[in-house]
Amino acid sequence: MTGKILVSTAYLPPVSCFSLISRADEVLIEKEENYIKQTYRNRCYILSANGIQILSVPVLLGSFHKTPLKDIRIDYSRRWQQVHLGALKAAYKSSPYYEYYFDDIEKIITANHDFLLDLNMELTLFILKSLKISTTVKFTSHFEPVTEDPADFRYILSPKNEFRMEYREYYQVFSSRFGFKPGLSIADLLFNAGPDASGFL
Repeated sequence: MTGKILVSTAYLPPVSCFSLISRADEVLIEKEENYIKQTYRNRCYILSANGIQILSVPVLLGSFHKTPLKDIRIDYSRRWQQVHLGALKAAYKSSPYYEYYFDDIEKIITANHDFLLDLNMELTLFILKSLKISTTVKFTSHFEPVTEDPADFRYILSPKNEFRMEYREYYQVFSSRFGFKPGLSIADLLFNAGPDASGFL
């Protein structure tokens, strides 16, 4: 175990995020920062029949001013829930554990959370329970400036940065077509590996 770590909130977070969480004693999820676009905070990556696909949760920014992440609301004027669930079904309906997890994920995504932070947290807690990871997860109470603290992963885990970690290859539905694709959403690992998923973190 590695003590306490600090991470950003994420929508169906990448496998690397759960790899870090599984090794920590306590996890603090940042909620006091200003929202950053085009990050895992509102997007995830899955492997579809056409290759890697991005699923983004649309949000209401309200203005051009910096908006605190904890105040970011989900935009339901767009049919993102149907799009995401359709994409997950198309990508993973033939995976070994699709039927074990899809209904629960669907219930969370269709619960119409007002805030992005709440949607992300409920999905994260469900996945932690599914993976039998008992790490304590809490929100931050204030914003800590960025330092070189090796336990601060808020801005290291990003689609724009290739986070260096060794990935154990696991079965993926479309691996015969694309080869093994590391760095995808934890949903990819969960649907494909099921109860054994924690062994690949």
